[in-house]
Amino acid sequence: MTVATPNTPAHEPLDHFQANAYSPYHFFTSEEWSRFRADTPLTLTADEVSRLRSMGDPIDLDEVRRIYLSLSRLLSSHVESSQILFEQRNRFLSLSDVGKTPFVIGIAGSVAVGKSTTARILKELLRRWPSSPKVDLITTDGFLYPNAELQRRRLMQRKGFPESYDTAALLRFLSAIKAGQRNVAAPCYSHLVYDVLPGEYKTIDRPDILIFEGINVLQSRNLPVDGKIVPMVSDFFDFSIYIDAEESLIHNWYVHRFMNLRQTAFRDPNSYFHRYASISEEEALAVAEGLWKNINLKNLRNNILPTRPRADLILQKGRNHLIERVALRKL
Repeated sequence: MTVATPNTPAHEPLDHFQANAYSPYHFFTSEEWSRFRADTPLTLTADEVSRLRSMGDPIDLDEVRRIYLSLSRLLSSHVESSQILFEQRNRFLSLSDVGKTPFVIGIAGSVAVGKSTTARILKELLRRWPSSPKVDLITTDGFLYPNAELQRRRLMQRKGFPESYDTAALLRFLSAIKAGQRNVAAPCYSHLVYDVLPGEYKTIDRPDILIFEGINVLQSRNLPVDGKIVPMVSDFFDFSIYIDAEESLIHNWYVHRFMNLRQTAFRDPNSYFHRYASISEEEALAVAEGLWKNINLKNLRNNILPTRPRADLILQKGRNHLIERVALRKL
């Protein structure tokens, strides 16, 4: 169990919540969860999984079969139920000219915990359902303020914190998606240059399913005292997933990834972090530890971890980066 500092929540494992008789979740071991896949076919190959996973993430076909086929089957039932409810409500309201509304899946969790891998694996599994739905994936990185604006606001050391995002743009984007609008533009981000790409956008044109991935997508906000409507990003989600792990494990994964990037992406002269490729290993390790302690750990404790109880599904990883426990919100 991780011991919290006085002003931060303890990063309790899921066992802590399971012991609570009033928990809103059902809890499963990975073996128990794997049985729910039933006859869901495995439509990915080993090579495809290898291409989809992020650096340092050991996910393989066994993990897809063990965890993600059951999740795919669960999401299929949620999408189908959502479509039925949508049609029933249109009949109730006597609406005949309303287009389809995309089913939006939010994926949250700390840096280095494996959100991107989960999002890409799910996208491929969902788009290969027999109905061949159109599935798009967007990350919140493009909705960060550009570095120049973050510097103007003195927020570069809080990049990734809730205040570093253009929340109004995020809400406009999701509102347009949920309204079924055509050709909705999402800004693009480059991890190489560590900045939003000016004038570059990805167009989302009425998908059946949209996966929306980011560290703070389940973030709440202070409620207005006057009762005015102030939407949150998660208000637009039909289903939400939180990727979880012990704080010490995420710390190790983050530092390990940073050190590996020194031998790969950081060597590109165009990389924002190119300066770290040539320093000594000891110096680089100190930099990685500093970034974790002063930025990412604070964001995890103060902003990301507190959103975990808001998720519909929690996937908890163990030391080997593979899912060990699953918590599914009760209906």
